[in-house]
Amino acid sequence: MAEYNETEFLICIASRLMADKTTAFIGTGIPMLAASLAKKMHAPNLVPAFEFGGVGASLQKLPLGVGDSRTFHKAVLAAGICDMMETSARGFIEYGFLGGAQIDMFGNLNTTVIGAKYWPPKVRLPGSGGANEVASFCWKTIAIMRQHDKRRFVKKLDFLTTPGYLTGPGSREAAGLPPNTGPYRVVSNLGLMGFDEKTKQMTLLATHPGIKVEQVLENTEFEMLVADNVTENKPPTTEELRILREQVDPDKLYI
Repeated sequence: MAEYNETEFLICIASRLMADKTTAFIGTGIPMLAASLAKKMHAPNLVPAFEFGGVGASLQKLPLGVGDSRTFHKAVLAAGICDMMETSARGFIEYGFLGGAQIDMFGNLNTTVIGAKYWPPKVRLPGSGGANEVASFCWKTIAIMRQHDKRRFVKKLDFLTTPGYLTGPGSREAAGLPPNTGPYRVVSNLGLMGFDEKTKQMTLLATHPGIKVEQVLENTEFEMLVADNVTENKPPTTEELRILREQVDPDKLYI
C-alpha cells in the first residue's frame, strides 16, 4: 500500500464526493485540490466555480487563492464575485465547499469568533466571506474539518456564521432558505459524516483506517448519530496519489 499523509487522504475523500456533470463552488486549499483531482480521475465534466468569477477553468498550475488569475485559465466564463453569488442563489451550483472553526450537530458553522462574548472576543476569526451565501443556496454543502475534537465539534457554537440545518427539521425553510438544500457531508481527520434525513442530525457514515467508532464519538461534544452500517474509507489509491502529486500539486504548494 502506498504511503500518504493526512492532507492527501482528506483531498481524496473530498474528491470522491463530487459527481461528474455537476457544478461545485470551490475555495482555497483542500477543495481546490479535490476538484482538480476529481476532474482528472472520475469527473471530467465537473465545472468548478471560483468565488471571484472563474467558471470551468482548467488549472494548469494551482492558484494561490480564489482571486488568483489562474482560476480563469481556459474558463468557460470570466465573471465576478457578484455574478457567482447570483449563480448560486439561482440554484445552479450543486456542491459548496466550506470550512470552519466550529461545527454543531446540525451542520451550522462558526468562522467569526471564539469566546463567550462577541466583543471582546477570545479569538477573532476571518468571518463569513461568501460562506453564508454558499451554504444558503448551494444544493449540497460539504464541510472540511481538519481536526476532529470537542473544541470544534461542539454542542453550541460561539457564533453562528453559516447556516446548516439551523435548529433542525424545517428550520431552514422557516428562515426563508430554499427547500431541499443544506449540509451533505462533513470530512474530518477521523471520518466521514452525513445528516439524518428526518432529524437532520450529524451521522457517522465511515471511519478512516485504524479509527474506531468510539474514537469519533469521544472526540465529539454533541451526541452524534451512528449509521447502521459504518464503513471504512478506502485509502488513496496509487493512481490518485500519482495524479495528485505529479499533476495537481507538483510544486507542493498544499501537500
